Amino acid sequence: MKSAYELAMERLEKNAPSIALTDEQKRELADVNSTYKAKIAEKELFLRDEIRKTQAAGNFEEMEKLEKQLATAIVRLRDDCKAKKEKLRASFAK
Repeated sequence: MKSAYELAMERLEKNAPSIALTDEQKRELADVNSTYKAKIAEKELFLRDEIRKTQAAGNFEEMEKLEKQLATAIVRLRDDCKAKKEKLRASFAK
């Protein structure tokens, strides 16, 4: 008898078969990932420095605005990365 896990995995494989990626495809996905990690790090470094400066100046409203800008930028960049990787994966399936 098969376990519930095995049955679920069989159903999943029927609905959305897994695709084995080549080394080149894995490299492309890794490149996208590292590019966006670098963009996020760059944005964090810049805005955290600005936040520190505004905090030192006592401008807490501007500091709050910059923190929200940082959070929004990170979410946007992560979403962009995810979308780009999904687009790449879709092109691999063709």
